[in-house]
Parts: sequence; C-alpha cells; structure tokens
Amino acid sequence: MADARMTVAKMLIRMESSGSYSNILLDHVFDKRDLSERDKAFASALFYGVTERRLTLDYVIEQNSRLPFEKLDKKAVIVLRMGLYQLMYMPSVPESAAVNESVKLCKKLKMFYATGFVNGLLRGFVRKGKPVSFDGLSDEDRLSVEFSCPKRLTEKWIKEYGADNARRILEASIGAPPVYARVNTLKVSEDELVGILKREGIKAEVFQRLSGCVKLEKTGDIERSQAFKDGLFHIQDVSSQLCCLTLRPIVNETVLDICAAPGGKSFTMAELMGNNGRVISTDLYEQRVKLINEGAKRLGLRIVEPMVNNAVSFNEDLPQADRVLCDVPCSCLGTIRRKPELKYKDEDVSELPRLQRAILEIASRYVKVGGTLVYSTCTLSKAENEEVAEDFARTHNDYSPIVQQLPYLGVPSSAMRTFFPNKDGGDGFFTAAFRKIK
Repeated sequence: MADARMTVAKMLIRMESSGSYSNILLDHVFDKRDLSERDKAFASALFYGVTERRLTLDYVIEQNSRLPFEKLDKKAVIVLRMGLYQLMYMPSVPESAAVNESVKLCKKLKMFYATGFVNGLLRGFVRKGKPVSFDGLSDEDRLSVEFSCPKRLTEKWIKEYGADNARRILEASIGAPPVYARVNTLKVSEDELVGILKREGIKAEVFQRLSGCVKLEKTGDIERSQAFKDGLFHIQDVSSQLCCLTLRPIVNETVLDICAAPGGKSFTMAELMGNNGRVISTDLYEQRVKLINEGAKRLGLRIVEPMVNNAVSFNEDLPQADRVLCDVPCSCLGTIRRKPELKYKDEDVSELPRLQRAILEIASRYVKVGGTLVYSTCTLSKAENEEVAEDFARTHNDYSPIVQQLPYLGVPSSAMRTFFPNKDGGDGFFTAAFRKIK
C-alpha cells in the first residue's frame, strides 16, 4: 500500500495547490500510474475520505498539536490528515501501519524535520484512545466539525431547511454515494441488465422505487464493462432521472435540452421517447458536445442531436419545442458527497441566480403554446431554486406552474420539488415545472 499512500499524498498536495476537481484528478492519476485494483480501491477510499473529512481531521490535529495549526507545514498537515483518517475511519488498517506509514511518507516527501512531530501526534492520539471532543462548541460549530462542512453552509441549510433537515442533509453528505444506472430499455430489460452485470463481477440490483433504474456497487472502472461498451446503460443519478420524468417527453415530440453535457438527461429522454422524435441537446463548448455525441452513438440513440449553443443568447435556428429542459449551471451543493471539495470552495456564487434567470428567460422562448418547461439544478440553495422559479412565475403570465406526477413514492405533489439525499436516495436536486398557456 506504500505506493498507494504516496499517490494519495501527491494528489492531495496537488488539489490543495491547484483547486483541481477530485474525480478528474483521480481518473487522471489512475490512468498514469500502474496500481493494482486493490491499491486503487484503497487510494480512492483514502483520497476521497481525507477530502471529505478535512475539517474534522484538522480539528483533531488542532486538539492534539502543541503548535498552532496555522504554523504547521502544509505537507505535514496532509500527511497527518491521511494518518488520522486511517486511524479514525479505516478499521481494516492496523493502527501501527497507519502511524508507521505516515512517518515513512514524511521521509519520501523529504520532510525529515516533520517525522518526529507526525509520529508523536499520531501515537499520542492512539494512546489516549482516539478521542474527539466537541465540548464547548455551539450547535452550528459542532455540526460543522462533526460533518466537515463549512459553517457558512451549515448555517445556510439550517436557515433554509430547518435544523433537523440540515442535520439529515449533512449526515447524507458523508460516506460513499450510491451509484445508479439508467437502463437502455431499447436494448435490454432491468432484470437482463442485472444478470449481465453480475456475470461481469459488478454487483447490481433493480432499484425498486423507480422503473428503468438499477443500483450498482463495486463498479470498478465501469466504462471498461462490456455492458457499458454495448450501450446497455448509462450512469445517471436517480434525482437526474426524476428530472427527466418531470419533463415527461413522449414519442414523436421535439425536446430541447439546454446546458445538456455530458448528456445523461438527453439520453434518458430519448429512451423514454422510444427513440422516435427529436432531442436537441445543446452545450456551450465543442468538447462537451462531443461527449454527448459519443454517448448517444454508444447507446444507439439516433434522435439525439448534439449542437453547440450559447444558452444566454436566443438562437433563431433552434425550433419551437414541445418540451424544454433548462438544467442550469449552479453551485452543485446537492452533489458534495460525490465531489466533497466543492463544499470548501469559498467562491462568490451570488451572481449565479442572475445567470440562471437569464438562461431560463431565453429557454422559455423556445416552448410551443401548450408545451412544458422544466427548470432544474443539482443544488440545495433557495436563492438558486425556489427564488428563481418564483420570480419566473411572477413575471411570466404566459406560463402557469403545473404539477407533474412522478412514479416515485414520497415526492410531494407540487410544481416545485426539492429532492433530498437523505429522503429520496439521490443527489440534492430541484425541479420546477411550467406550462406555456398563451
């Protein structure tokens, strides 16, 4: 595991300095490094775990360090985070190995000056019984430390969703996220796909709450699966699938998917339409449009028409559509269990609602009278969700909010819906449905 730990340390150092996204960085490094499948699994768990639990680990370091945290060497802090994560959250790793390998890592990173400090802190933490005390913390501070989520975000969710719901959201934000696949029902049934995947060594089961959905475990590099190559499914979170069902496209309609890359929603809608009609799938960047095109070809979806388009400018070349999906750029707070680094990015997102309103305004101009418009995000933020949708409804008397019933137990009967990870099983997500009435 020594090479795996060194790989993780280098990835964490790089992410700290460059702000890289965890999934992209991990895929890139794994492509370059010759690690066994066992080492890849260990490295992935450790890398995501340290990233996910960073605030908790830093709190433990502060509690056990004789030096002020802000004066500690950044690379030494990364080694300590890795050691502590193994001690606290990886019971399969012997305590002695977690400590000794952390010391060796200091030497490999040429931090000889830090070996004694790292060794002493980790051994002392083990000797004391690995305690984590929250004494003296306010309720908001404890939530922040316990679930490794910045206080600005915990306070936001408490204010917008209430203390109990905020805690449940935070609980669901920690740990390995579920992986869902949308079955390409043009080629295979749910049960047939499960059988095929199991023969490939991939744990799969029919997701009983939603037709056409399969839940996966132990996927490994899923794109190397023959079933994937044969276009029998695409990876899509259940909340994203529910978004497509909210739009409810049918055979022979014209559907416009705004900001569509990498194309998962377009693919699901084309399958729901029986591969008959048109799904015009647009994105701003040529490279991302190529991803849509490749995915559609793999799945055999001839009605998907990928094209470059600027969502904030009206395009006269686009046709009037029966249904328009407006899935806008957002803060992605509903997906932090997949990309935990997002919660630490202290970026100014105050301008996002203005952009979202602009995209929704343009999207609404493509809808036929009697047609359906769905606004969606993968975030949990009322400024980007309810406030944008309510503002649109208030300023557009040619549209009426509508309730689209979903075949999913427990979702509210409402024109606007928020899907919560703890309650609905998928990522945090928001949809608002409208009908053009004149």
